[in-house]
Amino acid sequence: MIDKKAKIYIAGHGGMVGSAITNKFSNEGYSHLILKTRRELDLFDQQDVEDFFKTEKPEYVMLAAAKVGGIKENMTHQADFIYENIQIQNNVIWSAHLHNVKKLLFLGSSCIYPRECPQPMKEEYFMNGKVEPTNEGYAIAKIAGMKLCEKISSQYSQNFISCMPTNIYGPNDNFKDDSAHVIPSLIRRIHQAKINNDKEVIIWGSGNSRREFLFVDDLADAVYWLINTYDKNEFLNIGTGEDVSIKELAFEIKKIVEYKGSLAFDTTKPDGMPKKLLDVKKINNLGWKYKTSFKTGLEATYKWFLAHNNL
Repeated sequence: MIDKKAKIYIAGHGGMVGSAITNKFSNEGYSHLILKTRRELDLFDQQDVEDFFKTEKPEYVMLAAAKVGGIKENMTHQADFIYENIQIQNNVIWSAHLHNVKKLLFLGSSCIYPRECPQPMKEEYFMNGKVEPTNEGYAIAKIAGMKLCEKISSQYSQNFISCMPTNIYGPNDNFKDDSAHVIPSLIRRIHQAKINNDKEVIIWGSGNSRREFLFVDDLADAVYWLINTYDKNEFLNIGTGEDVSIKELAFEIKKIVEYKGSLAFDTTKPDGMPKKLLDVKKINNLGWKYKTSFKTGLEATYKWFLAHNNL
């Protein structure tokens, strides 16, 4: 168990995942969390990151900082996703290595599994085929980060581990239309349609592709468990082991928002991977399992949206 007074750096603490991790550790009584805004620490600047590690000397690092976005954002900004994520990862992970951080946890993403991956996706299927083209840039960057941690662990015997979260949603997500993931995008668009009395909301794709979703507080709980108990070089999947179709998701959000109009699916637009479900037996057998039901998580997310977004 990490000492409650240990110096812990949470990279990306202002984002959805990072803020949930920060809240989890704060609630558990950790008193020395190192939190830096982009203005205070530029993760794109190698020297800035190096100076930070030299000065602050964090003992533990959780790397949740990343450029993220939905299918449209991923498709149109592939170069940005590769460059920005690799830049952040390399700077933080390598400086952590050089300054002998006791343990680092890197958060990967389930989108790096092959497009034609057998379902549910087991950890051993990693890199067994080509990734989904619509998010290739992001996937390549995440693969590089996970492999860097793996090789540092092997070559230098440092405790640098990775995890593979499924699709995350919850409070403090990005609800902007152009860059949002599917849940916040649907919540915003269906809510707007309700306010505007629109008769129809058009959704990209057939609605038949299936996705797994994990509430962000459950991911934070898994991160807390991993950093305190897991030391193996092999990454672990983090998810629910359950999935829903995009169509089922959209109609569940429609119900929660209480929108009376109809939903239409534009089959001329891409679906992305047909199915993306993680096999979570390994982490379940080791002692961790998710707690928040999908309905409860969606209701909490919509409640947060109503309180924090002015439309």
